[in-house]
Amino acid sequence: MIALLITALASYLIGSIPSGYIAGRIAGIDIRKSGSGNIGATNVVRTLGKAYGYPVFLADFGKGLLAVLCAKALPNWIGSTVAVDILQITAAVCCVIGNAFPVWLGFRGGKGVAVSAGVIFGLMPWAALIVMLTWLATFYLTRYVSLASIVAVLVLPVAVGALLHFNHMKESLFFYVAFALTALVIFRHRSNIARLIRGTEPRSRKGGD
Repeated sequence: MIALLITALASYLIGSIPSGYIAGRIAGIDIRKSGSGNIGATNVVRTLGKAYGYPVFLADFGKGLLAVLCAKALPNWIGSTVAVDILQITAAVCCVIGNAFPVWLGFRGGKGVAVSAGVIFGLMPWAALIVMLTWLATFYLTRYVSLASIVAVLVLPVAVGALLHFNHMKESLFFYVAFALTALVIFRHRSNIARLIRGTEPRSRKGGD
């Protein structure tokens, strides 16, 4: 139980580090009052350019990966008997929740895409590869970051199910994690979905910031 509590709290705090907000402050602005008002990498790129936005994406990706790797190593550090899979799942979910609802910013955070990518890469790298390729293909065809994120996360549980079916994965609990991450990311993109339906969602420019 102690290992689960440590994992949950530490992963939430890792996820709650507001990378986009910090980047905005370094640039001299409050990113929450610029562009879409979101602290995620997409809004940072649009507002401050790639020099700020790309590091924010990498930082958020790294938070998800770090949380999962720390959970995997925790039993060796404290001698816990809790199954590593359970600790990793706890870390994954709590880290994404921390990113979406950080205590430091009044529980108003990012949309969880980059940190989810890091979590997926740490938990199930083959599924992560499929999701990332899906994101790249969708973005290339549409130039909508939000649509690429939505399509990619919808592919996640399908990819995990297929990998389990063909025995390329054995951790069946990760299938439920995939559904949980998909539900959270879709929920956080509900305003983007509304704009996509109305045709008012902004596209990313080719070769632009």
